[in-house]
Amino acid sequence: MPDAIVIKQLAHTYRGGAPVLHGLDLTIAEGEFVGLIGLSGAGKSTLLRCINGLITPTGGSCIVLGEAVEKMPESERRLLRRRIGMIFQEFNLVDRLTVLKNVLIGRLGYLPTLSSCLHRFPASDVSLARECLAQVGLTEFEGRRVRDLSGGQKQRVAVARTIAQGAKIILADEATANLDVLTKDEIMDLLKDLVRDTGATVLFSMHDIALARRYCTRIIGLKNGAITFDAAPDQLDDAAVADVLARAEHGAMK
Repeated sequence: MPDAIVIKQLAHTYRGGAPVLHGLDLTIAEGEFVGLIGLSGAGKSTLLRCINGLITPTGGSCIVLGEAVEKMPESERRLLRRRIGMIFQEFNLVDRLTVLKNVLIGRLGYLPTLSSCLHRFPASDVSLARECLAQVGLTEFEGRRVRDLSGGQKQRVAVARTIAQGAKIILADEATANLDVLTKDEIMDLLKDLVRDTGATVLFSMHDIALARRYCTRIIGLKNGAITFDAAPDQLDDAAVADVLARAEHGAMK
């Protein structure tokens, strides 16, 4: 399989702070479902932000879908982000808008500037958004305001938005942390089906080790800004978990 993400000696230090990422080397192939585990502050969110170009690393290279992100101007990074879906712990939806409008937001990057500003979507995009809602089981909710949904329903909207976006890579940052056990499995099943049906690549930052073992095809452990584990889920034994989750001796990271 071709590589979706190739990271070489990636490093990042926030201004005035301690180093957060230390010379990471990582390759993720298309169609992998990768769990990224580690304590809060291990550098997981910083790594995701480097991949989608929200952060320019202070060292190394981050090649995403064949493009060196750190060398791209912001205008080109915006185009790249059309192919990178993001799913967040706090949903990152527009509560006052309807479910359908929130899914259509995934198409904004494909519209001309004026249409994008005015949220004027072609009929083909509206049809696509409705198909995406059907995929996540929310057809009857398209006219409802997002603020009136449960947490699990909101995360389904976020998944539908990602499908509508046509994302080749999906970055999930603790996207199941606020959900109950049953709903966690439902969201993970949706993402697993998306990988199977589209060949998308998922990199999922999570604290739930059991969830990672059940759904991921590969698990990466990040500790103190460095990779300390990278293998199949059945190799993540209790000793490996204890090592990844051991507390840092020095200052906290992001």
